Amino acid sequence: MQQLSKLTDDQLVASYAKGDNAAFDMLLSRHQEKVHNYIFHMVKDEDLAEDIFQETFVKAITTIRQNRYSGDGKFAAWITRIAHNLIIDHFRQAQGISTVSTDNVEANVLNRRDLSEGSIEDDMIESQILSDVKNLVVGLPADQKAVVEMRFYENMSFKEIAQRTGVSINTALGRMRYAILNMRRRAKEANIALSI
Repeated sequence: MQQLSKLTDDQLVASYAKGDNAAFDMLLSRHQEKVHNYIFHMVKDEDLAEDIFQETFVKAITTIRQNRYSGDGKFAAWITRIAHNLIIDHFRQAQGISTVSTDNVEANVLNRRDLSEGSIEDDMIESQILSDVKNLVVGLPADQKAVVEMRFYENMSFKEIAQRTGVSINTALGRMRYAILNMRRRAKEANIALSI
């Protein structure tokens, strides 16, 4: 960890992209306070800030792992931009629910597939995906499995997960990150499609 602290953000990103998870831990520890404070300043809600913070770093992980990072030496600005976009998405989604108007629309906006009930085939596919995901979760190490279950089945924030499990928020985030990576790897190995 001492050696990693001397690396630039872009060097840490490159190292993480090659599989060095400690490099990402260093990036997280360097930027988490600033990113979290920025998110909280914008949303003014601690639980929502935690959720967007987690989403920000999961998105960063995914982008780096897919070799799509293009921060051009400005990781802090790049990660803050991800957080900013997620905040905007949240507010758009929250406001969009009540601002849809059909006054000047000629097409029947209610005749849309995404607003209709699914077909029997859609239900069967969704049921199979849920079954596959449950099987993937069962195969996780106990600490990762616990975080996934608390986050997705009990809808707990990472702060609540950290308190319940007696670990830091960073550790809870890390366990979620490794759980997602493990589930994706096992799904790929088993040729399981996790989307319709």
